Amino acid sequence: MITGELRSKVDSIWDTIWTGGITSPITVLEQITYLMFMKLLDDNQLKAEANASILGVPLKNKVFKEGVCVISETPHVETDYRNLRWNVFHNFEPGEMLQNIQTYVFPFIKTIGEGKDTAFSRYMKDTVFLIPTAKVLAKVVDGIDSMDMNNKDIMGDVYEYLLGKIAAAGENGQFRTPRHIINMMVELMQPTLSDRILDPAMGSAGFLLSAANYVSGHQKNELMKTENLKYYKKEMFSGFDTDQSMLRIGAMNMMLHGVEDPNIRYAVQWIRCGICFRETVTCVPKRIGRWVPA
Repeated sequence: MITGELRSKVDSIWDTIWTGGITSPITVLEQITYLMFMKLLDDNQLKAEANASILGVPLKNKVFKEGVCVISETPHVETDYRNLRWNVFHNFEPGEMLQNIQTYVFPFIKTIGEGKDTAFSRYMKDTVFLIPTAKVLAKVVDGIDSMDMNNKDIMGDVYEYLLGKIAAAGENGQFRTPRHIINMMVELMQPTLSDRILDPAMGSAGFLLSAANYVSGHQKNELMKTENLKYYKKEMFSGFDTDQSMLRIGAMNMMLHGVEDPNIRYAVQWIRCGICFRETVTCVPKRIGRWVPA
């Protein structure tokens, strides 16, 4: 759980967007997530570029390439790849930064995956960048810049705190499992690359992320094999949810943690009522626990 200065920073970011005119908690969370995603994409490539430079090898599979990026063909929109990177555009004047993100950066992140039908591309397709003014954007960007996003433990706490703002019992139908409980369950299960992992009510993909981190931390050598890495990135993890916003957030989380194409999709888990024996997702007896699997 976050406290003190970090909590104040997160609250300030939230309040800035809220007072800027976006009053839906889930929309506020989405907009913060999009900006965090933009920064983490750039941070991840900066680290990869530094490692490649130390080893004296070229960096492959870059998100931000060299030269000009064509955002769309009709109408034709293009910009330099460097303008898509957080470490460049966060220094722009507020008005220029807002226009750059709206016109170039946000449309670009929606197409990541080179046109493939991935979980990320499916659930980002209809998203909209809603930060209303340059002043609001500049304050939020400064707030995100002030946080240490390279510390996974801290970012996990930050995200848990943000989710807590929309996940008070019953609000928006969202409930979250505390991160220390998630980690305990994963450590008890001790997942390996011989397993397949499913969360049928994934939310922001906390269980899947914890399992992915456990596997990557305990089976580093095995993940150096091409077939194992492919399985880890594309086949090992599945997650279902009924909330499009959570599906987007979960897909972004998984992608940022190296799981490029998890099986994340919309799905309803039907159950059979233990009293009337009808298949349902809304039956009152179900909500008091008297139900059995369909």
